[in-house]
Amino acid sequence: MNPLSIVVGISGASGSIYGIRFIETLLRLGYDVHLIVTSSAWRVMQEECGLEGVGASSPLDAWIKGATPERLERVRVYHNKDIAALPASGTFRASAMVIIPASMKTVGGLASGYSEDLLLRAADVFLKERRPLVVVPRETPLSLIHLRNLVTISEAGAHVVPAMPGFYHDPKSIDEIVDFMVMKVLDVLNINHTLPHAWLGPRRER
Repeated sequence: MNPLSIVVGISGASGSIYGIRFIETLLRLGYDVHLIVTSSAWRVMQEECGLEGVGASSPLDAWIKGATPERLERVRVYHNKDIAALPASGTFRASAMVIIPASMKTVGGLASGYSEDLLLRAADVFLKERRPLVVVPRETPLSLIHLRNLVTISEAGAHVVPAMPGFYHDPKSIDEIVDFMVMKVLDVLNINHTLPHAWLGPRRER
């Protein structure tokens, strides 16, 4: 397996564009992607990204920009109900796992150890094996239940990176706002990138 290998989960929270852009960035950086998309996430992608008819059986180049044949060979898609898939086992090796975006249902399942599908099982494996797990929750406002679940998974070892984009980089488009969150996840994983959203100091001093 390519040591530059990451499991990416996209769940049914609003903000599926974060997950799509994260995959596109990983492929540009030379990473292999092991992808798990929930049924709710496919629906959100249709509604929010204008991807009519996209689903588990749709070709990757229908929704991943810059999906050249060489890059597509580095993406393996698993059905979320396939609990016998490779990421369900602790013997499966990958550099990290990122759930982007993470719905509160997914966070709740992870917090309670309720591994009812492949996405939750794979995330549970990363926790129990003490491997890097990044969870990008996208919900507002947050109830006390949501907050407690986020604390629980953080205490268990997950990195919680809420989808709260900053604006100090003076974004001019939605793409730049999305890229900000992709940058934050890459930084948490110590992955080198060229997304230019680091703080450069006050504008008058640049």
